[in-house]
Amino acid sequence: MTPKQIDAYCAKLPAAKRSVQWEGVIVFKVGGKMFAIIAPDEKGRPRDLWFKSAPEHFDALSRSKGFRPAPYLARAKWVALEDPKVLTAAETRAYLKRAHAVIAAALPRKKRAELGL
Repeated sequence: MTPKQIDAYCAKLPAAKRSVQWEGVIVFKVGGKMFAIIAPDEKGRPRDLWFKSAPEHFDALSRSKGFRPAPYLARAKWVALEDPKVLTAAETRAYLKRAHAVIAAALPRKKRAELGL
């Protein structure tokens, strides 16, 4: 998937909000908590996709071909997809949907109810 396709998909997830932070980094949040990031390259073009992984999948996923632990966020079980060609569009969407679900599930019950989750 291209960064533009990823952007469009994440924006359609339930209660997802898009913002631009940290000098051009595209951040997707649910309930005020990040679940995916599109990090720019040195010229400011969207490049790497970072997302929250399920804690039980972090170790295996971060060692998989095309992935690495996400800088600054690996301690919170985030991975960086360096080579989008290793995943099909369906696989990328599945990982993003799972990242959204992991973050949404960790929100307080009241917040989830407010968001309709």
